[in-house]
Amino acid sequence: MTSVLQEVWKIFQYYILPVLPFVALVLIEIQLMYNRRENDVMFGTDSFNEKIKAFEFTPKEVRTLEKLVRSSKFENKDAVLNSSGLFEAAVSEFYRIRNVFSVRDETLEAIAGLRRKMDFTGSNPLTMVCSTRQFNVDDRVDLEFESGQVFKRAKILERSEKTWSVKIDGSVSLAKTLQGSRALIRWTRMNDAVYSKRLVVLAATPDKVVFTHCNQLDKEQLRKWVREVVDFPVTATFPNGEKHSGMLYDLSAGGILLGLAVDCKPDQEFSISFELPTFGVQIVDVKVLNNLGHRNPDYPLYNSIAAVFTGAYAWTQERVLQYIFEVTRKTKSKKNEVNSVTT
Repeated sequence: MTSVLQEVWKIFQYYILPVLPFVALVLIEIQLMYNRRENDVMFGTDSFNEKIKAFEFTPKEVRTLEKLVRSSKFENKDAVLNSSGLFEAAVSEFYRIRNVFSVRDETLEAIAGLRRKMDFTGSNPLTMVCSTRQFNVDDRVDLEFESGQVFKRAKILERSEKTWSVKIDGSVSLAKTLQGSRALIRWTRMNDAVYSKRLVVLAATPDKVVFTHCNQLDKEQLRKWVREVVDFPVTATFPNGEKHSGMLYDLSAGGILLGLAVDCKPDQEFSISFELPTFGVQIVDVKVLNNLGHRNPDYPLYNSIAAVFTGAYAWTQERVLQYIFEVTRKTKSKKNEVNSVTT
């Protein structure tokens, strides 16, 4: 027993004891750095103090913003005021250090107030979206569960700094199945991108599923696949009541190319109806941009007509974007499978 203790002492004496002073110095320096960051005047303080005046923050919100800055890794104090991405990064780090479920309610409310007053939510088209905390109540998302269960355009019911929930029409047995499973969540922002992520269901009831937040969303730019070639039957209804059948050649975020036997002139307006796979029948008003003549060899009697959506078409536009997204995703998946097999 004595020999074992002597051996341990030798190891400590020759290998550990010599480095203890260096370890102590490192720990002291880290503590000093922490103290300096907590108490010293940071770079950009004057700019920070000037910028916050425009937002009319409450004293609590200002103190909370100070905490976010001090807990982040940014050198400039005003960094969180310049970018929603930097703000959400600071929020995420603050919640990681403090544990979001242990943070006081008044602090959580202050952070939500800061985001709202700086207009860093997804409803601002100029804001960079990187966190589900930027989603808004009543926004619509698509949910795809591992079990194959799909909910299209499901409404966001609640969103706090801790969790957020989405409305579903389910049952007790379905809720039990969804609990703890993973779901692919997709949120579309018009004229921007589709944001998605696979998240674990924190809780589920027959009428909603609850998730914790994610601050690293995958982003697919809409401009990469704004147009998709299709071959859908379409019916055009003109203001005088005439109806003409034709074919839809392609779809985009803002318009279509369709074939009709009737002649159309630029700026002429009418409505069309067509069935969009998985989304059902769509009825939307359009305005003719150009009549390209008998352009499609598969339908030699049809005029190829380029048109744009008009009137209230936001829902149809979003469904078209989701359809294009799905087709593109499946095409990419098939290509990857083929490349994998070839390799």
